[in-house]
Amino acid sequence: MDVFITTARFSDGKIWLQLSDARVLGVPLASFSRLRDASATQLAGYELTPRGIHWDALDEDLSLAGLLGAETLQP
Repeated sequence: MDVFITTARFSDGKIWLQLSDARVLGVPLASFSRLRDASATQLAGYELTPRGIHWDALDEDLSLAGLLGAETLQP
């Protein structure tokens, strides 16, 4: 996959991912129980990987390929 996540932020009950091709992907945190129930500090403890985003403390991994199937994009 040539597209990758460059940054992540959390607001309005969503995870917002800036992609390398200038798209912004917004996915509801409610879709992921571990993220939905996590504190702001826990959410901020992510690591970007070549395939997506990982939270070691939450034992959660989201692949960009999987997220693109449920995308809400902003131009």
